[in-house]
Amino acid sequence: MTRPLIENTIARRLFLDRHALMEAPSGPAKGQGLADLITRLGFVQVDSVNTFARAHDLILWSRRQTYRPESLRWINDRARATFEHWTHDASIVPIQYFPMWRMRFERDRARLRHRWKDWHGQAFHAEIEKVLAHVSDHGACCTADIAEDQPEKSTGWWDWRPSKVALEYLWRSGELSITKRSGFRKFYDLSERVIPPEFLNAREDDAAIIDWACTSALDRLGFATSGELAAFFDLITPIDAKDWMTRAIAEGRVVEVDLACVGGKLRRSVMWPQDLETLDRLPEASPRTRILSPFDPALRDRNRAERLFGFHYRIEIFVPEAKRRYGYYVFPVLEGTRLIGRIDIARSGDRLVVRAFWPEKGVRMGSGRQARLLAELERAARFAGCSDLDIASDWIRETA
Repeated sequence: MTRPLIENTIARRLFLDRHALMEAPSGPAKGQGLADLITRLGFVQVDSVNTFARAHDLILWSRRQTYRPESLRWINDRARATFEHWTHDASIVPIQYFPMWRMRFERDRARLRHRWKDWHGQAFHAEIEKVLAHVSDHGACCTADIAEDQPEKSTGWWDWRPSKVALEYLWRSGELSITKRSGFRKFYDLSERVIPPEFLNAREDDAAIIDWACTSALDRLGFATSGELAAFFDLITPIDAKDWMTRAIAEGRVVEVDLACVGGKLRRSVMWPQDLETLDRLPEASPRTRILSPFDPALRDRNRAERLFGFHYRIEIFVPEAKRRYGYYVFPVLEGTRLIGRIDIARSGDRLVVRAFWPEKGVRMGSGRQARLLAELERAARFAGCSDLDIASDWIRETA
């Protein structure tokens, strides 16, 4: 039987709608409204890079431009509507998903205990018990609260002190949770003191977690391969996702489709039948120009961004300067359903400095598009707490 063909323009609209990037960036941006947005996305990646704004703050601001960073700290550190743990990287996750992370805790406990023992020796096990006792007796702490000497020689793992390794291990294995951040410093406490009991004590078996991970990923992607389902939360293995997809196709829960990629290639994926039937009802894209985080969930899979949008995007860290195409750290710019370029901006004191904008091939920077981009830069400056916008005279460059 011929598989349905999803045209590229339709696929973009579905994908961006699921990532809350089709509508105007308005609406509630604190309290339950912010928690609902994070639930809609599935998670928000946390990152320390702060060239213009931290990754998690920019992800949320690009969707709700009344958002302010203190709102995320409130729902995470006080309201406990979210918790912080690992997906493909450190992330803010809806608190109701905590029971699903037990599979991750168990796998990380076995994997990291073996790996870090090899890096740090047998003393690592004693350090775990010491640090756990310290937190139990003294309450929430950060690495600076556990005094010790620096390692005498390189450990081969960022030269972390033993207590830092133990705290990270206990967090990754679920015994500790991050209770708050001060600046960007993490404070750890016993999970029983951080996670509300209805989520801490809930249990799901592996089959239920695999089903939840796959269905939740497909809900948020709109279409996916089995590998993309596994990678979304990074809770389950590719084999888990492949087996789930095989069963779901056989049972008629999902339908196979051919997804039209940029350049004409087709990529076999699956969708929910109800989504296939309602593609003609997708919303039209807001014409708003927005600056996205390099860690935006819509761009996390760089290969998918290239297939879907024709946008080749890499953060070229640790690449010699001569081989960098656009510089160390640039921000993608979205207009409607099109990624129109990347911009080099950074906060400097009370100024937001705009060094360069590289439009994508075929993007004409007429007066209307420039005005929309300048309006977004003014909004970005206010969000960053800058009183001035400093734009280089030659900021619009030729595509590299």
